[in-house]
Amino acid sequence: MDFGLVLQTDPPASQVISLMKRAERNGFRYGWTFDSAVLWQEPFVIYSQILANTQKLHVGPMVTNPGTRTWEVTASTFATLNDMYGNRTVCGIGRGDSAMRVAGRAPNTLARLGEAMDVIRDLAEGREASVDGNPIRIPWIKDGKLPIWMAAYGPKALALAGQKADGFILQLADLYLTEWMIKAVRQAAAEAGRDPSAITICVAAPAYVGEDLAHARDQCRWFGGMVGNHVADLVSRYGEHSSMVPDELTEYVKARQGYDYSHHGRAGNPSTDFVPDEIVDRFCLLGPAEAHIEKLRALRDLGVDQFAVYDMHDAREATIDAYGSHIIPALNA
Repeated sequence: MDFGLVLQTDPPASQVISLMKRAERNGFRYGWTFDSAVLWQEPFVIYSQILANTQKLHVGPMVTNPGTRTWEVTASTFATLNDMYGNRTVCGIGRGDSAMRVAGRAPNTLARLGEAMDVIRDLAEGREASVDGNPIRIPWIKDGKLPIWMAAYGPKALALAGQKADGFILQLADLYLTEWMIKAVRQAAAEAGRDPSAITICVAAPAYVGEDLAHARDQCRWFGGMVGNHVADLVSRYGEHSSMVPDELTEYVKARQGYDYSHHGRAGNPSTDFVPDEIVDRFCLLGPAEAHIEKLRALRDLGVDQFAVYDMHDAREATIDAYGSHIIPALNA
């Protein structure tokens, strides 16, 4: 199983780079960041420094979207990093939650997202693609490689991931929902004539290593609120108790009263009081190292190829080190 580290690009950027270097030393193979231009610093500028200060770490956004940058700019940016550092990027992409809503725009449609994935991949790998009806190709790209990993929750998005994406990003670590969503992605891949086993499965969630469960829950409760944004969209689209979306995903958002993006992805987020302990425990990895190892083995048995640690809490260094000293070795023994 591979491991990734997920950070927000809060200033100073030097701290983000330092944590990514620490992650690589501890056996992490991927470095991910949020991508929301208003809320955080520009990640692609920081990726250049992360790549320059690591040897093998692969970097990318979790996740970008097809609305805040034109597609040829996104492709050229990834291709430039790959040309400089040797095909060590991955494009995590989705409809766009915070990046679009904070700027007063709605998330992208799935149709737009599906088209963008094809175009960005083709352009970044040196092939011709049509952008706004115009055929273009980036002529300087040689031997470019850009995997596209799509984040999804709902049935139509899961189907799109199976049809077009090289990888699937699931931002929660609940075992039942993970099994349900991987099955949906792989079924869509098979129906599209693709090899379902060729799609990389990445589960991303907060991890907090320690004995004080109450404190760990409070440090990670923000995650239930973040997931709740997407779940609320699903409920509005499909209704409650829909056969299209499991109740295990939608029940907890009934008490949701709104969401303040100024606290997005941060411990102590006041917009997440509605998230019960049960959801925090199911969606995250909490407790002593042995509890993490047990849940990660269960995720691996479900077909998960990578676990990406959301490290937005008060024990970032300690979590990275605990994974490096105890958890990653146990999963890869």
